Amino acid sequence: MPEQAAPLDDAAPPWPPLLAPATRFILHGNAAVRAAATAAWGVPFAEEACRARLLGSRATLWMGPDEYLLLDRAPAEAAGDTASGLERAMAGLDHALVDVSHRQVAVEINGAHAGHILNGGCPLDLDLKEFPVGMCTRTLFAKADIVLWRTAADAFHVEMWRSFGDYVRALLAEVARDC
Repeated sequence: MPEQAAPLDDAAPPWPPLLAPATRFILHGNAAVRAAATAAWGVPFAEEACRARLLGSRATLWMGPDEYLLLDRAPAEAAGDTASGLERAMAGLDHALVDVSHRQVAVEINGAHAGHILNGGCPLDLDLKEFPVGMCTRTLFAKADIVLWRTAADAFHVEMWRSFGDYVRALLAEVARDC
């Protein structure tokens, strides 16, 4: 007889919980744009592929040549002011700055089995030697596009489009039950 999954406890909060709302921008621009934006954003831009830089609640994540995800995990009340400050700093330079705060949600997966849980749907080698702390990339979790950022040896920040949030979280929870 096949083994049946244990019923979910409807009273338990969904796992993993969504992180608090954050301010997120996608910035496209060359080295001059990044230099100008650094003064307004306050966090230097990683010039090495697939790396993130963090300072306080703000981070810059390298997404591709001349493309960065700017992430501020502080309360998002001043997103408009932040965008205005960035635009003033980059005035006269060819760039694109798009607020994607409402498009995305995030979760954090941490603990001794974090890499194994993510590998239940992500094809990357998440061994610490291959995917070190500070590394970030776009990848897939099952059928959903995600941004994966290793924030500590046993912790990952996972950004996803809001429409994929329930799907990704349900799969993460299913894999975690096996760990």
